[in-house]
Amino acid sequence: MAASRPNPVTDVLESADAVVRSAAPTRAEVLRTGIDLGTATCVITVVDPDGLPVWIDVTHTAAVRDGVVVDFAAATRATEDLRVGAQEALGVVLERAATAYPPCVGEAESRACRFVLEGAGFDEVVLVDEVSAANAALAVTDGVVVDVGGGSTGVGVFRDGELVALDDRPGGGHQLDLILSGALGIHPAEAERRKREEPAGEYLTILRPGFERIAHNVGELTRGAEDLEIHLAGGALMYPGASEVIGRYLRRPVRTYPNAHLITPLGIARSAP
Repeated sequence: MAASRPNPVTDVLESADAVVRSAAPTRAEVLRTGIDLGTATCVITVVDPDGLPVWIDVTHTAAVRDGVVVDFAAATRATEDLRVGAQEALGVVLERAATAYPPCVGEAESRACRFVLEGAGFDEVVLVDEVSAANAALAVTDGVVVDVGGGSTGVGVFRDGELVALDDRPGGGHQLDLILSGALGIHPAEAERRKREEPAGEYLTILRPGFERIAHNVGELTRGAEDLEIHLAGGALMYPGASEVIGRYLRRPVRTYPNAHLITPLGIARSAP
C-alpha cells in the first residue's frame, strides 16, 4: 500500500540538509523565516523568494510539549540562538517570521508561540496550524496531509485545494519512544537514540502497535475521505516500515517523502510574511 513517488518537493527535501550552515549572504527583505517549535527540537528554516531553503538549523529543547509552551524562557532562548546563528551566516537581520501550532491547541497556547518568537527578537509574527504549514510545502490539492510530531498527530483533508477538515489526536514520536522504552526496559531518551541509530527496522515489531494506533486515529479523522491518498509529514513516521504498516492498516495508498521531518519547517517558512 505504501508508496514513495516523484512529487514537487522531493528535490528540495532531498537536498535540504545540504544547505545547513552553507548559505550565501543575501538581502533580508527577500527572505522568509519559519520557526518550528517542536516537542523535541526547535528548527529554523529560511527560504528565498522561490520558497527554497537557504538556511536550516536545529537545536534540541524540551520547552514545548504537544504544542504547549511549558518553559517560555527555554523556548525563547532556543529560538533566539537559532535566529542569531542564521543572521550571522546570512549577513542579514531577520525581523519577520512564522510559527505553527497543532490544529486543536487553544487560542491562548497558540498565542504563547507568538510570544516566544517576539521574545526572541522577531517584530512581525504569523501563526499557522501545522497541517496547513505542511501543505504549504507539499501543495496537495486532493488528499489527506498527516503531520506526526513528537506529541500529536494532525490530520487535514484537502479537496480542490481547499482545507475541508482539520483535527488532531494525541500520539506521536514520544509515545513511540515510550513503547520501545517499556519493551526494552530503558530510558525513553535511550529508546529514541536506538530508534534512530540501530539497524533499520530492527524494532518494527515492537513499534507496530504504536504505528497502528496512529493509523487508527487517521482513519477516525478522515471518515468520508477514504478515496484520498495519505501524505505523511513529520519525523515520527520516518522509521523503516512505518508507512507500510499504516497503509496496510488503513488499506489506502500512502505517500512518503525524503527528509519528511523538514516538510513542516519548510512550509512554516513559506507561510511567513
